[in-house]
Amino acid sequence: MNKDLKAHIEYLLCIKIEQAQPVSGGDISKAYLLTTESERFFCKVNPNPSAFDMFRTEKAGLEAIAQTKTMATPKILLCEKLETGGFLIMEHIESKKPSSKEMTLLGHQLAALHKLSSAETFGWEASNFIGNLPQPNNKHSSWADFYVQERLLPQFRMAVDADLLSPNEIPSESALQKTCALTFPKVRPSLLHGDLWSGNFLISEAGTPFLIDPAVYYGHNEVDLAMTKLFGGFGEEFYAAYSEHIPTTPLEKERTDIYQLYYLLVHLNLFGTTYKGAVMSILKRYF
Repeated sequence: MNKDLKAHIEYLLCIKIEQAQPVSGGDISKAYLLTTESERFFCKVNPNPSAFDMFRTEKAGLEAIAQTKTMATPKILLCEKLETGGFLIMEHIESKKPSSKEMTLLGHQLAALHKLSSAETFGWEASNFIGNLPQPNNKHSSWADFYVQERLLPQFRMAVDADLLSPNEIPSESALQKTCALTFPKVRPSLLHGDLWSGNFLISEAGTPFLIDPAVYYGHNEVDLAMTKLFGGFGEEFYAAYSEHIPTTPLEKERTDIYQLYYLLVHLNLFGTTYKGAVMSILKRYF
C-alpha cells in the first residue's frame, strides 16, 4: 500500500495504521490487513476505472444481506473513490476452518435468507458485478425471462465478442427461453448471494458464518445452491440443514446444470477456454 493512500485512510478513520500487510483477497483487487493499536481492518484496493462501482455495489450487497438479519456480513467502514480506482475497508473477520456443526448452521441461515427475504420482481435496483464482469439486473416478472435476458444472453455476447465462442455454438434466444420455461418452476424471488462458492463465506473464530463478496439480486433460491455445487466445499451437513427448510423439487438436477451454465460462462469470459468444454457439455445436453 502506498504512503499517500495509507495517510488518506488514517485521516478518514482518525486512526494510526501500524502495519498494512498484503493478504490474499481474490483475483480482482489487492487486499491488505490493516493493523492499528487496538483493531484490525480488511482493505481492498483496485486502480481500474470500474473499481469504485464494483466496491459500491459490493457494499450495497453486504448491507442488503445484513439487513435481513438472517446472516452476518462484515461491517463496512469506508467505500471511497480515488483518482484512479477506489478502495473498500471493512471489519476484519478472524476466521477458522469450519466444523460440521458450523456448516450445518450455514445451511440453516442460508435457507432463512432465501425464505424470509423476497420482492415483487426478479432483479435488483441496479446492475452490479460478478467478479469484475458487469452483471445486469433489470427487473422481470418472469424468472425464465430474467435468467435468459439478464444472465445467459449477456455472457454469450461477451464470449462471442472475445472469440471464446462462435455464433453457431450459441443457442437461439427462443431455444433458451423454451428450455428455461419448461424446466423452471413458478418461484418467488429470494435474495441471493449470487456468487456463493467456498471462497465467499467465512466462519469466525466464534463459530458465526459470514458471507462476503456478494453479487446480489432477487432470483430463484436454487441458483445459490447450484454455485455451491460447482466447485464443492460445502458438505452434506450443509445441504441437509438447508433442505429442512426448503426441500428439493422435481427437475432440480436439470436446473442445477442450467444455473451452473451462467457461472461457467462467467469463468469462460474471465479465464478463457479452460471452461469451454464444460459450457458446451451443458449446451448440448439441454439446448
